[in-house]
Amino acid sequence: MRWDFEKLTAEAGQEIAACSDLKTLEALRVKFLGRKGLLTEIYASLPTLSAEEKPLVGKGANELRNKVTQLLEEKKNILESSSSSGPAHSIDVSLPGVAPLVGHAHILSQIVEEICGAFEHLGFVVQDGPEIETEFNNFTALNIPADHPSRDSFDTFYLETPDPDQKGRNLLLRSQTSPVQIRLMKQFKPPFAVIVPGKVYRPDAVDASHSFVFHQIEGLLVDEDIKFSDLKGLLTAFCQRLFGDKTRMRFRPHYFPFTEPSAEVDISCYICDGKGCSVCGKKGWLEIMGCGMVNPKVFEAVGYPKGKYTGLAFGMGVERMAMLKYGINDIRIFSENDVRFLKQF
Repeated sequence: MRWDFEKLTAEAGQEIAACSDLKTLEALRVKFLGRKGLLTEIYASLPTLSAEEKPLVGKGANELRNKVTQLLEEKKNILESSSSSGPAHSIDVSLPGVAPLVGHAHILSQIVEEICGAFEHLGFVVQDGPEIETEFNNFTALNIPADHPSRDSFDTFYLETPDPDQKGRNLLLRSQTSPVQIRLMKQFKPPFAVIVPGKVYRPDAVDASHSFVFHQIEGLLVDEDIKFSDLKGLLTAFCQRLFGDKTRMRFRPHYFPFTEPSAEVDISCYICDGKGCSVCGKKGWLEIMGCGMVNPKVFEAVGYPKGKYTGLAFGMGVERMAMLKYGINDIRIFSENDVRFLKQF
């Protein structure tokens, strides 16, 4: 037999043991295991051997390959370990660590969670709905007449896609979260209490107090024998939870097509305790939301039996609530992604 495998194994072991760096070790790997290496030469000679020699040479070559592979791997681990423990790779455990940056919820998301959480404690369930709506859900079912200014294209984003249920009418980007109330009333029978957060869209010129996209939160409670006193008690509990136990409230008569009677809700300024300051414009009061008893025409539009149910509804702007709570004077800063601002909350 041409190959002395015992001698080859010993020589390979000696050369590998004497290797002092990874570059030399790689050269030895190529010498023994490479495409033009010793093992390749041995395997290539098998067809020229006799029938008696082939199994002996094949077995010896396999054992040599396994042994060389093992020795190379062991030596590589030793060399890598020794190089990583040298001065260039040493770790000074006395140095302070580098803490990873940890993000947090956006201020508007925090306000939404806080408001929804307050109403969840009062028995409400959080619901949502589509941002693309029909004219029926966004206007007609809410008792908003066809000639109302809000239905004009200057005040609503209409889409070119036609409403499949009403020929000749276009879909639109919802201008309020109230259409979700219509969807829920058509889907469920009272009693129920829901809180609906979400984005709304209006083609307003952007300035310190207006934006073409902002967030609203609507609330709706429908049951038999719901009274305006229930609405006042509910909103009082909510405002005191959000702004503090000493918060005072007042309800001013107002008009909304979808509620009757309707009111605007003010709270005493939490900065000056109602004495008058720059936040409240020296008035001592801050306007926070609109509310009222659900108009019977809304119940009629969703198919509820006449006179059987009553309900209360309210709505507020999330950006406005955040601006009031934290003394922010420009709505644009919420969407500018200025980390210096966002890190404060």
